[in-house]
Amino acid sequence: MSRTELAEFDLSVLAPNGMRRGRTTGSCATAAVKAALCLLLRGERCTQVQVTLPDGAHYLVVPIQESRRLDQHTVRAEVLKDGGDDPDNTHGATIFAEVRRNNAGQICFFAGGGVGTATQPGLRVAVGEPAINPVPRQMMRQAVAEVLRDGAVSEQTEGQVQGFDLTIGCENGETIARKTFNPRLGVLGGISILGTSGIVEPLSLASWIASIEVYVRVALGDGAERVAFLPGKIGRTYAREVLSLPEKRVVQIANFLGDAIDFMQLALDEESRQLDTLWVLGHPGKLAKVLDDVWDTHSSRSGMAMGCVARVAAELGFEPRVVQEIDNANTVEAAMERLKGERGAQALWVEIERRIAVRIGERVPAAKRVEVRLFDLSGNTLGTP
Repeated sequence: MSRTELAEFDLSVLAPNGMRRGRTTGSCATAAVKAALCLLLRGERCTQVQVTLPDGAHYLVVPIQESRRLDQHTVRAEVLKDGGDDPDNTHGATIFAEVRRNNAGQICFFAGGGVGTATQPGLRVAVGEPAINPVPRQMMRQAVAEVLRDGAVSEQTEGQVQGFDLTIGCENGETIARKTFNPRLGVLGGISILGTSGIVEPLSLASWIASIEVYVRVALGDGAERVAFLPGKIGRTYAREVLSLPEKRVVQIANFLGDAIDFMQLALDEESRQLDTLWVLGHPGKLAKVLDDVWDTHSSRSGMAMGCVARVAAELGFEPRVVQEIDNANTVEAAMERLKGERGAQALWVEIERRIAVRIGERVPAAKRVEVRLFDLSGNTLGTP
């Protein structure tokens, strides 16, 4: 699809739960980069820019709060973060980008004031790198390419291909970050620049809980025998391609696993029937919390799941040193990395899947069978294929 065929993602259209969507920090940072480049390379001050979304089919119109020259070689642009109706620590924050040319011939990312730096393994960026996740980085690279392509600006000076230094920051970001898991994760100095779709979906709201009941009842319609619950997007490909489930049988439950299960049990009781199979597909960072009897998995209302994984590993006879390293990992993803190459790692995840399925099954007896599949952040299966 060419850029001219992209469709605008209209944030004025409400989400299915009746709430406003918003812009991720990644989209805001990308817009700031694009506006800064327009001023740096063209002398053009933009009041808004178009940001191409990761789906490659849509763009987002983002207002620019300010853009100005800091010196002859550097431009700063600012964007006000609007998270929509989703509770978001960064809502209302000013995300900025400072852009200057370099002679490295590539895009280089730096943490400005209020954006953190990774200090521990297990994150989506390497130790020592600014906490700007891979998808936002790709969005910014795309924005640079679009400005260079559309502006009739030469990328070469004296025969040398130029690149750009992109310094991304957040005003008061260090203070905002204290309200997040960043210090615990080993991201120091500020917030992370996040987002996999560029859009903030208002998932963590009471109204979304109410809408889940509707989605569950639709999924159970027409005497459905199989339904899948997904906390996020991880597992959607598996549901479609491996389980051959139609879209209406797949329910996005966000962090509200307990509510979704209770809604399912209620609906099945009302119909006096049973469901053949409930599939639960997702990342162990969410789902393993069930082993600690946590059914609302939002990070602000629950702890992290490394202890659950470590406890099962100990019970399966993993070396105490390995168990301790899992327990001390800063994220479940880091625990996965530690387990790679360990004998019995797959069996550990299979056992965790089994235990989660047992706990869920106890809460939804109207489901004859509960099957759990765990995936890493890239969608790769961890336990049962």
